[in-house]
Amino acid sequence: MLPVVALIGRPNVGKSTLFNAMTGSRDALVADLPGLTRDRQYGVARRASRPCIVVDTGGLLERTDEIERLMVAQTERAIEQADRLIVVVDGRAGPTPQDHFVAQLARRSGKPTILAVNKTEGRDAANAATEFHELGLGEPVAVAAAHDQGVVPLLEDALAGLPPEADEASAAPEERRTRIAVIGRPNVGKSTLINRLLGENRLVAYDRPGTTRDAVLVPFERDGERFALIDTAGMRRRSRVEETIEKFSVIKTLQAIESAHVVIIVIDARDAVADQDASLAGIVVEHGRALVLAVNKWDNIPPEQRDAIRAQFIERMGFVDFAPVHFISARHGSGVGELFDSVRRVYAAAVREMTTPELTRVLEAAVRSHPPPVVRGRRIKLRYAHQGGRNPPIVVIHGNQTEHVPEAYRRYLLNVFRKAFDLAGTPVEVVFRAEQNPFAGKRNPLTPRQRRKRKRLIRRVKR
Repeated sequence: MLPVVALIGRPNVGKSTLFNAMTGSRDALVADLPGLTRDRQYGVARRASRPCIVVDTGGLLERTDEIERLMVAQTERAIEQADRLIVVVDGRAGPTPQDHFVAQLARRSGKPTILAVNKTEGRDAANAATEFHELGLGEPVAVAAAHDQGVVPLLEDALAGLPPEADEASAAPEERRTRIAVIGRPNVGKSTLINRLLGENRLVAYDRPGTTRDAVLVPFERDGERFALIDTAGMRRRSRVEETIEKFSVIKTLQAIESAHVVIIVIDARDAVADQDASLAGIVVEHGRALVLAVNKWDNIPPEQRDAIRAQFIERMGFVDFAPVHFISARHGSGVGELFDSVRRVYAAAVREMTTPELTRVLEAAVRSHPPPVVRGRRIKLRYAHQGGRNPPIVVIHGNQTEHVPEAYRRYLLNVFRKAFDLAGTPVEVVFRAEQNPFAGKRNPLTPRQRRKRKRLIRRVKR
């Protein structure tokens, strides 16, 4: 599971700006207005030597009104869920009573904590951080989130000392399982589907949204193969998420996607495909995970309505047309066997070995059939390809002028490789590398006598 780092602090110290810098996004609203963040924002930071989940929390004030009490309670929940804490303070304002209140919360948790002194741009970092020693959180770290100064080292410090990431190749045989995360909106039948796949009522299934509160991992064997199913809490639109405990189930779902080999998105056939369904699929593709779509409760759909639902589904989910789709009934078991066959197939595609000679032959055939375009009077030359990674498969193509390859031609090659190697159900990444001139930057390897002869020849030509 990805480690969780929570950003806490009083209002307007720059937590959301730091969150955006760490995650490389603009997901958190940023404005010079105290208290703008009322809810937690979460994202995956990949800028350090290992990825982690970063949680941005609302600004904390020691007050007694209802909103402040709720924000303190939510931040305490964030602290409880986190592996590491970063207390953010304003280096221009100096320590305040509210900073001491936040520091007290951090110390009370017992979690490893780093003190980040933000807004230190244009100032001596050591002097800006010195006065914050009084908070009792160790050596302050000076950063300027708005200018991306010190952000990556801060992340590295926060993640230092965590157990190393598990290596799949070195794991014990009992631990080497194909991990399948089952995700979707609340009450679409995720737990019922897992029980059907297991052949027993291992998980609580109830006709009420939000029954599952945490990510539950269930190991099992099927036809001699080892698997682990991960049941997750339903992810709703942010405006629909009210209970604090449910809000933090989103973190568990993100962790489940990151740790899974294959993700099954369960969609309720009785509802129109929602933006949240498409967003979940986008998150899975962004993480490079193999994907299977399960349209559940199909037995409740009248036959005359099924064609319209299929058409609407294809229209809304067309951007993941590489993923197999199954119309199933988890309660009655119809279509579930075929669904699991697809899980096996997409996992095999995600980890498929593709040799350099095979990839190069496919590339050469694709180029002969549809040559790259001419750029500035010169044709793009693609010479050979090799595999750059698995889960998801990465194809690295070497050649000349590869920086000018159009997006349309990249998609053409992606589809060629997908078809040639049966890469159904998994995202595929095509990366282009320009070949370097082996003599670029090297001095002319002439002997002293040859250099003297060349100089005499140049003088003669000038006369």
